[in-house]
Amino acid sequence: MNGIGESLFATLFPSDCRICRKPLVNISRLPVCRDCLSQIHAISCEVCAICGESIATPYALGMQPEKLLCGACRQDEPPFAKAVAYGSYNGNLRELIHLLKYEQVKPVAQVLGAMLAEAIEGIKDSLPAEGVVVVPVPLHKSKRRQRAFNQAEMIARAALDLLKKNGSAGLRTWMLNKKALVRCRATQSQIGLTRAQRRENMRGAFAVPHPKAVQNQTVLLIDDVVTTGTTVAECARILSKAGASKVYVASVARTLRIEAQGFGVGSFAPELDSEDLAATGS
Repeated sequence: MNGIGESLFATLFPSDCRICRKPLVNISRLPVCRDCLSQIHAISCEVCAICGESIATPYALGMQPEKLLCGACRQDEPPFAKAVAYGSYNGNLRELIHLLKYEQVKPVAQVLGAMLAEAIEGIKDSLPAEGVVVVPVPLHKSKRRQRAFNQAEMIARAALDLLKKNGSAGLRTWMLNKKALVRCRATQSQIGLTRAQRRENMRGAFAVPHPKAVQNQTVLLIDDVVTTGTTVAECARILSKAGASKVYVASVARTLRIEAQGFGVGSFAPELDSEDLAATGS
């Protein structure tokens, strides 16, 4: 009967996948087909042990992952302890993020949150079992007003809920604090700027209004996408200056300067729960 009902619904209320535009055959609030989700893969190439940038050099072969460092981190260690991301910011993952950010398809946040949770699992052992402050990268008030939500906050909340549901008791003390970091001013696009110009563009853009919220705390900074890394680096610098003991960074995706030719065998095709089946855009 369920199959008949779904077929009837699809016939009466046809809809297409928002990525590949093929007809959707399942009733879901997420307007993306399983085939498109299955093409999203986790990063599997060698990456820098600090910033998470891809490394493709013969000198990296045979080295232990925790010792691999990119040239930028060897030259100038970033203000965060470690940054991780689930996937490369391209293809269907890029399209999925854009559906949330620019087309306000909010059910996408749950899928991206599951990817973020998987990335966080990779650094969970480095984080304290209790007392982590989870801080989403904030939007400027003008951008927040335009979009009506902060995608980093939505994704962080979804990931945290999933980690608490599936994780140890200590994770229940991890606290999302969306007011720990604020964006003081709007910034221009980073596209086309040099590294020095990007840093100057971000300088003074963030502040910690209540330092006691992060003093002597481990902070897990969350963003949907890390591109040049300048934004999260500035956020981490400000949080550390306010008294955070350590700052870690986790994102759903990051831009890789050197794209790996092959990805891992595991793809992202989450099972839709009963709530998803109940109904069909920094």
